[in-house]
Parts: sequence; C-alpha cells; structure tokens
Amino acid sequence: MLTTLCAELTFTAVAVPSTWIVLPLLLVMYGAGVLLIREAVVRFGGGWPSLVALGLAYQLAEDGLGLQALNSPDMYGAADWGLRAFGINWTYWESQIGIHVVLSVLLPVMIADLLFPHLRDRPYLRGGGLTVTCVMAVIGVLGLRLGISATEDPGYRTPMGWTVLYLAAIAALAWLALRVLPRRRTRDVIHPSRKAPRPLMVGIVSVYLTMAFLTTLLPLGLDGDLLLGDAMSKPFMLVAAAMTALPFAWLAARWRTAGNWTDRHRLWLIGGILVSHTAFMMLGSLTSALIGLITLGLEALALRALGHRLERSDAARMQIQAR
Repeated sequence: MLTTLCAELTFTAVAVPSTWIVLPLLLVMYGAGVLLIREAVVRFGGGWPSLVALGLAYQLAEDGLGLQALNSPDMYGAADWGLRAFGINWTYWESQIGIHVVLSVLLPVMIADLLFPHLRDRPYLRGGGLTVTCVMAVIGVLGLRLGISATEDPGYRTPMGWTVLYLAAIAALAWLALRVLPRRRTRDVIHPSRKAPRPLMVGIVSVYLTMAFLTTLLPLGLDGDLLLGDAMSKPFMLVAAAMTALPFAWLAARWRTAGNWTDRHRLWLIGGILVSHTAFMMLGSLTSALIGLITLGLEALALRALGHRLERSDAARMQIQAR
C-alpha cells in the first residue's frame, strides 16, 4: 500500500484522477513487486545498494516489459517531449529511473522501517507468502502489458531484441544485488565528527532537488510543456538531470552516516521528496492544483502523525535508559 501511495496516488493520480480505476492492478504490481525486492534484499543480507540495483531491475520490468513505454513511439507522448534514439525514449527512461528507484522502492521501505523499527532487518514473509508474492509480481507485470499497454497503445509490441536485453539486464542486476553486493557489504560506519544539517534543512534540500529533477525531464504536471524546453537541448536535459540526481544521492548517503543523523532527519528527507513530487503534478491544470492541495494536506497530516510516533518512541527509549 505504501508503494502504491508514494508512486502513484500522490503523483499521477493528482493529474489523472482516473488512476483510481486501476488501483487493484497497481496494488498488485507495485505492492507485490517491491515487497519481493525488500524480502530478497533482507534474506540475502544486502543493504541500500542492493535495493537500488533491484529498483533498476524493477523499473525495466515495469516500463520495458509491462508498459512497453521505454520503446513505444506513442505511449504517453514520451517520444515527442524527450530524446528518442535507437528506438528508446531516453528522457522518459531517466525520469522513471529516478521516480521508481526512489518513490517506488526506497521511500516505502524507509517508511516501513520507521513504522516498524524492530523489523528493519527481518523478513516479513514466510516461504508460502514469498511464493505468493512472486506470483503476484509476475501477474502485475502481465496486467500492465495486457491491460494498460494494450489500451493506451494497442497493437504495439516491443522489438524482440530489446525484450531479450531487458530480461538479461534484469537478471544481471538481480545477480549484482543478491550475490555481489551483499558479500561486499560493510555496516554503515557512523562518523561522529560528521554533521548532517537540521531536519528542516534536509527537507528543504529534498524539496528543491526533487523538483529540479522532475522539471528538467518531465512536462509540467505531465500535461504541459517542459519548463526548460527552450533553454537546453534534449540530450543536455539528460546530463542536467543526472547532475541533480547524483549529488542528491551522494548527499543522502553521506548524511545517513553522520553522527547526529536521526529518524527525524529521515522523516524530513521522505517528506521533502513526497511533497515536491506532488507539488510538481499540481502545475498541470486548475483541477490538478485543487486535488494536489488536498493531497498535500493529507501528506502533511500523515507525516505529522509519524513524527509524533517517533517522538513517543524516543521518549519511551530515554525512560528505559534512565531506569
């Protein structure tokens, strides 16, 4: 539920309310797929790098094999507002890497860890539940192919060569995430002398960099013009967006090893990203703006409730330590 909420219902559904119609399919596709990723990483002893690698594989499965939007010249109009070369919608691809790795995978896992800190390094599922989740994840991808893709772009089929490449890339990323990275994993070393900024500043930076990434690659509200469409070429947009995303990733990785990094910092990091990507969808139309305001209000209430929960947990922990 968290994955569907972060990836779609606080984003696409703001500008496209009909997204709610396909909610059951989204719950299967997002929920089962990301739950499978989380369970695999925990069971194989991986960390955040493994989650990122499987997030990349997940994005290929969804947009490459399911929606076929990475190759389709007509799906979502991506070939018109972004760079298309060698049969690939490159701008769309880069935008979805950022959205799905962060919003579909990392943020829901972070929120679940905040809600259930005692389960952070433990599997949620037993063997039977894991099997059912695998089956549901496959059904979710097939549902995208037979449901959404067949409706939005009827008759299109991804070239077989690209399909084989996607499958090979997914297998390679899974091997990297579950076999290579766990063996090289070292527990996060906390640097007491390293200081993260105040939680509010973490939130402000998250809002700004998330908005910069989205406005560089995607039409405003998914239904307008690119904000910087006349200011830079389509190939340079890819470079500019990467110059935003990579430093952001470096900052987040550096902050989480700071001596003063806390769950409140994590909450503001999450909140900044969520608020910014919802605000981006509000730029499309008046209807989107109104729905977006309601969504932002609900996000603020949910984040505030989670903040209160963290405060109570911290207070209880301090009382136990005092005893």
